[in-house]
Amino acid sequence: MTSDNVPRAKKTDAVTAKLQTKLLPGATLKEVIHLTDDEKIIALFFERSEQAIRELDLAYGKLCHQLANNIVNNRQDAEECVNDAYLGAWNTIPPARPNPLRAYICKIVRNISLKLYHKKRAAKRGSIYETAIDELEDCISAPDTVESEIEARELANIIEDFLDTLNEENHTIFIRRYWFFDSYAVIAQRVGISEKNVSVRLTRMRRKLKTYLSEREVVI
Repeated sequence: MTSDNVPRAKKTDAVTAKLQTKLLPGATLKEVIHLTDDEKIIALFFERSEQAIRELDLAYGKLCHQLANNIVNNRQDAEECVNDAYLGAWNTIPPARPNPLRAYICKIVRNISLKLYHKKRAAKRGSIYETAIDELEDCISAPDTVESEIEARELANIIEDFLDTLNEENHTIFIRRYWFFDSYAVIAQRVGISEKNVSVRLTRMRRKLKTYLSEREVVI
């Protein structure tokens, strides 16, 4: 991804970031069960107990570290992003009472990681984030303009409608790739298919998405 593509990347960031409401369908049964513990963790935050951070890390630490590292491609930077996210949660809960907590903390981690990524951006490539963003840019390539934030919201709404047309497995594959920036290998293990199958499905979904956007007269 060259410097000329930075506006397009940020545009794609803005769109994928707004797919927050689609996170839970990509969760495993084990992760959904965690939701029943969210109220206990949030209660600890409201009590201003430091145990809240420890419990948050036990519940979602692995997921948060994987998400951060997928973006910044550096374990130490990822650790810093997750720690900053935990501080962000501490500073916002209360008054916030997020439901689900999983989506809330992942959103904070993602935003912080993306900010650090753009801040420390260098000539070399390598992160899964860059590869995934490149894949989507053929579908989402509108220029960066004053209206870009509005355009991103509208485009995100259309993509959410597109996601509703996918079956559960393809829905999970799409979200894991373009929100969590998981590698093909991680996705393949998660859904129980080959990496080649993941690649083929994502290619087909991007083609369908491009057609879906064209039919709705979205400039691509």
